[in-house]
Amino acid sequence: MKQGSERQDIKAGLKVGIVLKKDQRSGKITYGIVRDILTKSATHPHGIKVRLEDGQIGRVKEIL
Repeated sequence: MKQGSERQDIKAGLKVGIVLKKDQRSGKITYGIVRDILTKSATHPHGIKVRLEDGQIGRVKEIL
């Protein structure tokens, strides 16, 4: 299982685990399918920001 800090590892349609903004304190992971990649830079220390198919936005913590 990869970490989600490199943009090249993430593609639309992948199943990922993200941490939503409201869950950053607890670190609760939400699972879903990537619809859009929102981070423009190649890497991000806290994870690449994505929008899931259900519209939730968060930073990728794991790629399944």
